[in-house]
Amino acid sequence: MATGCELVLSNVLLPGGRVADLSLAGGRVCHVGAGLATTAVIDCRGMTVLPAAVDMHVHMRGRIQSHKEDWGSGSRSALAGGVTVVVDQPNTIPPLTTCESFIRRVNEAREASLCHFAINAGYTPGSDLPALWGAGAMAFGELFAAPSSYGECLQPGDLCAALETVGSLGGLCTIHAEEIGSMPDRDLPSHHAARSPRGECRAVRWVRELNTHACRLHFCHMSSAESVLNAGDSTVEVTPHHLFTSLEEFDPSDARGKVNPPLRPDAVRRDLLSVWDRIDVLASDHAPHTPAEKDQSFESAPSGIPGVETMVPLALAFCRERKIPITSLMEKTSWRPAEILGIPRAGFFVGDRADFAVYPGEDVVIRAEMLHSRASWTPFEGKRAVFPGTVIMGGRVVCREGTFFPGDPSWFPGRGFIGPAPIKNGADTAQP
Repeated sequence: MATGCELVLSNVLLPGGRVADLSLAGGRVCHVGAGLATTAVIDCRGMTVLPAAVDMHVHMRGRIQSHKEDWGSGSRSALAGGVTVVVDQPNTIPPLTTCESFIRRVNEAREASLCHFAINAGYTPGSDLPALWGAGAMAFGELFAAPSSYGECLQPGDLCAALETVGSLGGLCTIHAEEIGSMPDRDLPSHHAARSPRGECRAVRWVRELNTHACRLHFCHMSSAESVLNAGDSTVEVTPHHLFTSLEEFDPSDARGKVNPPLRPDAVRRDLLSVWDRIDVLASDHAPHTPAEKDQSFESAPSGIPGVETMVPLALAFCRERKIPITSLMEKTSWRPAEILGIPRAGFFVGDRADFAVYPGEDVVIRAEMLHSRASWTPFEGKRAVFPGTVIMGGRVVCREGTFFPGDPSWFPGRGFIGPAPIKNGADTAQP
């Protein structure tokens, strides 16, 4: 057994009610019990200690979209919200549909990200999916069953071909399931009607019917209970903006509430909350745009909202208010995403990744000026949330009370990765 460590989190309330010290060394939990010898101790008495979150759905922008966000600003925002692993989506400019664009994206993140990261690959007809899998794609998609900002809709034959190929590789496809009607799209209510919950549910069933080769499916940002319940044995992701915000909270013409799938009426939002236990993953769909871009006419404004920093703080406040077990939040924000992706989990057992966020007992009111995204606005202005005071990644303090410290962020390639680095994290589907 180890006789020393680098950092001790003392008086941690563990799931199940036990209070213990967590000793951290070499980026892992090395002992649970009385703290081992160290000069660095963080007393967590009266605090909520959560395994740091894995946000499976972010758009870190960069390159010609750096005015919206880049890896530096986006990863700071993630850490400030208790997120130490982000999975970047491939509908970038240019899209990540070739090995060259994918590898360039990995190198950009390696140079600038303050947190761990994985990157999904995109697909267009003619894309070499096995090569992208070998290059380290964590998953494929989000694949679009309906168009969205910077994402083109796939035709049925193309989507079916992608599912077949990815299924043969043993990979995961993440799906943007929507159906778009022909009615005008002039404000938030008509946006909701054009991309209706019923259409979303039909798209979920349609994609499942196309999946004749048993590819693993993960449905992104489901916005209605019916869609969640129709996902079958696929995994399901829901966002904080669909759980905690409704279209009635915005002026109908306010494009800051424009997102795909749309914000829903409050009755639909409440129904979505009722299936909390079926939701596998809470993910932000962090998709920042500038205020100037959002202040255009509704039809011209892009869809998408920032959210990686507020995801866990909003959900923790929700769990405390509703007296929902905090373990369910750990499952949806950390353990289940890690399991789906095949990366080492953060947690309270010896050998777990030593990534934690320490939250105070009190909540605060969200204000845009307190956040770190380059977007500089939030759809959650005025809502109550609990932000972490201290964030630990790899056993090191990387964020404390708004000050950031150097960490050792890693790239998590998917299990198809062919490269010189040996697998050293014990996971069967990814490596750091």
